Amino acid sequence: MDNFANKRFWEIDFLRGIAIVLMIIFHALYDFNYFGGYNFNLHSGLWLYVGRASAMMFIFVVGISLTLSHSRAAGMNIPKPEMYQKYIKRGARIFSWGLIITLITWLFLKDGVIVFGILHFIGLSVILAYPFLGLRTYNLLIGGGIIFSGMYLSNLAFDFPWLLWLGFKPYGFYTLDYFPILPWFGITLIGIFAGNSLYPNNTRKMDLKERPGFLPIRLFCMLGRRSLLIYLIHQPILIALLYLLGFVDIGLLF
Repeated sequence: MDNFANKRFWEIDFLRGIAIVLMIIFHALYDFNYFGGYNFNLHSGLWLYVGRASAMMFIFVVGISLTLSHSRAAGMNIPKPEMYQKYIKRGARIFSWGLIITLITWLFLKDGVIVFGILHFIGLSVILAYPFLGLRTYNLLIGGGIIFSGMYLSNLAFDFPWLLWLGFKPYGFYTLDYFPILPWFGITLIGIFAGNSLYPNNTRKMDLKERPGFLPIRLFCMLGRRSLLIYLIHQPILIALLYLLGFVDIGLLF
């Protein structure tokens, strides 16, 4: 039972590792623009796709990981109320880190305060995803509908702020990081569909080596296992490095 509970699939950590590296590259370029006055085009072309690919991979893997933890809990005969409490606690912990990011950006940035960024989203989606974990094809259909609804909402603006987390942006809203439920929860649901299809009952259906020996893959896996920690510390480290190397004007923070 311990092996079942602690079982990890290296390819999931590998995907997280790729996502974290792409995220660091994108944020480094963003910092060059924001603090150093450079003009990398991050709103179209290659770098836009790098940033979006990183976020989509993270959120997709969140859905897969939820199915794995759900299968492990079911295999250990954990009661459903206890299982749901586990997801509430996990989601609340991640959401709390998002609130800390909100506070930090409110204290140190002139504009673009992060109100509902990717950590807020992941925390809330972990809680919202529980009723969907037992579904299969329906998640693919519902996820597609949520994505299209969010794409439609992204072109609109509203005169109220309280549904900002859902995807209803108020007029003049500007933030450095915004991941509303619509459309991003759709990607979580598609990840749940993939997890239930590829890892039924916490068992890999694909024919992969259990422990890859290729060093770059192992390095990506190591990064993936520490993705939350890296996400929390990478920006201060990036800004400090750019400042020490003379690429940014730290005075732009104040």
